Amino acid sequence: MTARAGTVYLVGAGPGDPGLITRRGLELIRSADVVLYDRLVAPALVAEARPDAETIFVGKRPGEVHSRQVIADALLVSKAKEDRSVVRLKGGDPFVFGRGAEEARLLAEASIPFEIVPGVSSAIAVPAYAGIPVTERGVAGSFAVLTARDEEGDIAPVALSVAADTLVLLMGVDALERVAGALIDGGRSPDEAAAVIEWGTTPAQRTVTGTLADIAERVRAHGLGPPAITVVGRVVETRATIAWFEERPLFGRSVVLTRAADRSGTLAARLHELGAQVLLAPVIDVGDPTDRGPLERAVKDLDRYAWVVFSSATAVEGFFGALEDAGNDARALSGARIAAVGPATASALTTHGLRADLVARGGTAAALVKELGGGQGNVLWPRAEVAPADPVDELRAAGWTVDEVATYRTIPATPPEEVVDLIRSHEVDAIVFTSASTVGNFETSIGRPADIGADRDRGPAVVCIGPDTEAAAKAAGFTVAAVATPHTTDGLVAAIQAAFARAR
Repeated sequence: MTARAGTVYLVGAGPGDPGLITRRGLELIRSADVVLYDRLVAPALVAEARPDAETIFVGKRPGEVHSRQVIADALLVSKAKEDRSVVRLKGGDPFVFGRGAEEARLLAEASIPFEIVPGVSSAIAVPAYAGIPVTERGVAGSFAVLTARDEEGDIAPVALSVAADTLVLLMGVDALERVAGALIDGGRSPDEAAAVIEWGTTPAQRTVTGTLADIAERVRAHGLGPPAITVVGRVVETRATIAWFEERPLFGRSVVLTRAADRSGTLAARLHELGAQVLLAPVIDVGDPTDRGPLERAVKDLDRYAWVVFSSATAVEGFFGALEDAGNDARALSGARIAAVGPATASALTTHGLRADLVARGGTAAALVKELGGGQGNVLWPRAEVAPADPVDELRAAGWTVDEVATYRTIPATPPEEVVDLIRSHEVDAIVFTSASTVGNFETSIGRPADIGADRDRGPAVVCIGPDTEAAAKAAGFTVAAVATPHTTDGLVAAIQAAFARAR
């Protein structure tokens, strides 16, 4: 069920990893008219909102002494009274130190319908991502979740002396020395194990362990700060054997993807699973060809072609869009054989009911031409408006008559300013190029290799999907660390891992 007009939904966004949102929560984000969100909500969740939805930040930024709660409360009421569906997206769970009860009471008093959608609490999820269970048979049979501050912002020593095997403390890391002292004064042993986890469940997660007596000093030495969670109890010792999140192969690495945002999903998901912080900096987008006439004429005269050759999934989508506009479907290709440059392109064809007769093992246009070999007859090659001429020329030299038609063109895109700033500040570990056009547009919108340190081995690792992209990157002055083999998403993932392994 989607969001209803005039209703407010208090939705728990989970602890930081966008994958921990509930199914109901994601459904509401995607259907709401308005999304009000806090600082600890993953940007990827806010990006799930409808393109026409209003997204408003109502969180408290670091260093701010005032609360935006009054603003959030007013917006909840006013937007709902405009007969709009409103999602109030809150980090963790709305009812675990999230002021959810206060907001629900406000809505009830204003006679505004509301729904509570619980979220995965950071009190349990963050320790789990650090390899720390809050309970363990024979070690800890109870746990307490506490706030290290009372309503006035002061340390609450009485609350901190709760007699539970495990204590999970939310907030208060900036006053950890006093918190630890209050716990010791309340009866906890100075030698009891303790851990502080910063930015838990995200690629920026950092964990410091120690004892109650020295944990504050250790945290200062490592420079940890909010948002962070403190765990106290014997369960912290379990981290030594079952820590998992921070052990993933790309954990702590930031990888910039430069292809069009709507075509980065599969690669971004794979890298995220391996622990990387994925930064989307799309420097290209895809649009219709300048002249769509040749494509429209070609899809009406498919009977004359012996082969139709596809060299990208984008070309497949553009071709079938024109085919459907002409009132046809895959049956119009019944008289032709189909060639695909690689498995990703072949997979795109299957979504339209076609299985490629030839899938180039080399994964490049040049490999496809070589495997197709010599012959006679007409070949239709739908591809990008600007693409290397060599493969088409080689196919013609092999005896084929080739009609090359543009199904799309790449156009410059403006990447997010915050990602551009990170790249220019030399704060990223790898940059991935998936076409020659991404290389050229990267220089235009972000900077030349020397500007970002990518012209030397100690700069960010530059990874390319194939030899044509590699050649463009080298010509532009980039030092290329690795090239995908095969030239697929799997190959890119392997190349990124190999580049980091060599750097170590």
